[in-house]
Amino acid sequence: MVELRPITEDNFVDAFNLALAPEQEAFVSHPIRSLAQAYVYRDQCQPFGIYADGKMVGYVLVIYDYDVPEYDIWHMVIDKSAQGRGYGGAAFDQVLAYIATKPFGSSDRVALTVNKDNPVARRLYESRGFVATGWEDEEEVELALTLA
Repeated sequence: MVELRPITEDNFVDAFNLALAPEQEAFVSHPIRSLAQAYVYRDQCQPFGIYADGKMVGYVLVIYDYDVPEYDIWHMVIDKSAQGRGYGGAAFDQVLAYIATKPFGSSDRVALTVNKDNPVARRLYESRGFVATGWEDEEEVELALTLA
């Protein structure tokens, strides 16, 4: 069973120990950087550990952008030792369910970016209804979803 648990003083070091395969390291920021951003934006975000069978196997940050307004999903990571077991998809569904509760404010728009060289992540996001918005930079493509 996969579950999301808020990052706290009891589990943040477990997030620091998550690792990607070397070829994936360019795709997403490490949880150390993400948790620093979560601290800066602490009034509008929630970092989560992704747990399977009681062990942290991943990390994700949900942040609310008051200026747009929209929910953004940042820095989703599944540890290299836990990939290929469906944890990412299960966790992503729970992230979307969390956002649907509108914990920080009203918005039906959810956005994220994906590295152009990461087709596995892009397929996951598109399988949940995300579509390209047309915004791109050198390495990233923005995808968005409107919640029903």
